[in-house]
Amino acid sequence: MLRAIRDFFWKTGNKIGFKPAGGIRSAKDSLAWLSLVKEELGDEWLKPELFRIGASTLLSDIERQIYHHVTGRYAAYHDLPMS
Repeated sequence: MLRAIRDFFWKTGNKIGFKPAGGIRSAKDSLAWLSLVKEELGDEWLKPELFRIGASTLLSDIERQIYHHVTGRYAAYHDLPMS
């Protein structure tokens, strides 16, 4: 899909946004998508107008990663309820 967006931009000059759907459950998954978008489309597509990740499960994982960074241990999912 990213290569199709790139090809379309090269042919038309129009930038199309991208929002990957499903399966993004961890911070590691989101970093993989960020890297892929940057490699295929460039930094310009990393702006919120052109690239979005919408995954509520990802929020919980990011909260757990921050908790681990601050305390040195991982929190259980029930310790950090999503607001």
